[in-house]
Amino acid sequence: MSDGERGDGSDSGTDTEWPVELRGVSETVVTTLGPNDLWNVAALGVHAPADSDSPATATTWGNTRTRRNFHRQSEGVVQFVTDPRTFVDAAVTIREEKEPVLDSADAWVRVGATCLDSEPRNGTTVEHWELHPVEAEVIETGVRTINRGFYAVVDATVAASRLDVPAYDTETLLARLDYFAETVEKCGGAAEREAFERLSAETGWRERRDG
Repeated sequence: MSDGERGDGSDSGTDTEWPVELRGVSETVVTTLGPNDLWNVAALGVHAPADSDSPATATTWGNTRTRRNFHRQSEGVVQFVTDPRTFVDAAVTIREEKEPVLDSADAWVRVGATCLDSEPRNGTTVEHWELHPVEAEVIETGVRTINRGFYAVVDATVAASRLDVPAYDTETLLARLDYFAETVEKCGGAAEREAFERLSAETGWRERRDG
């Protein structure tokens, strides 16, 4: 899909299905088109539909680029990846790309995004979104092994991204990051360790803990 094929989400009533089975909350990477015509890369938890007649949903916290671009474009490209470094880039750095689909994506789906409601929560604006598949592709069908370090990196990106959110206790988050760091060191491979070091450098969570 090229950025010339984007729409406004109005064709979200098609029969396109998600390219993978959604269960619980799937940790994904989403790209959304910004006003500079570049695609912002961010982490997004996609909640599986409650039943076959319901859409998948997602939640944005605060005035993020994803939230603003969802409101501006009414769509994004949800991507399923297994490279921990991509998750770290998405969660704790500002990454922008010329094309919507990342090289590390195993599958992607363009979704129409509709805001359901907005609420203040402990000083943070929380918005809930319906996601309707419009176009999808499976790129990688091979078997991929995943170690515990990978999951620890993904959980760490969630904890680190909440360090400055008033609704979450900082000391609790720092304790979680300590645990995830140990798990990555014991169970992760080179990619997981590289990803976690990148996360630590970008967020400075160790300096917060020691300070």
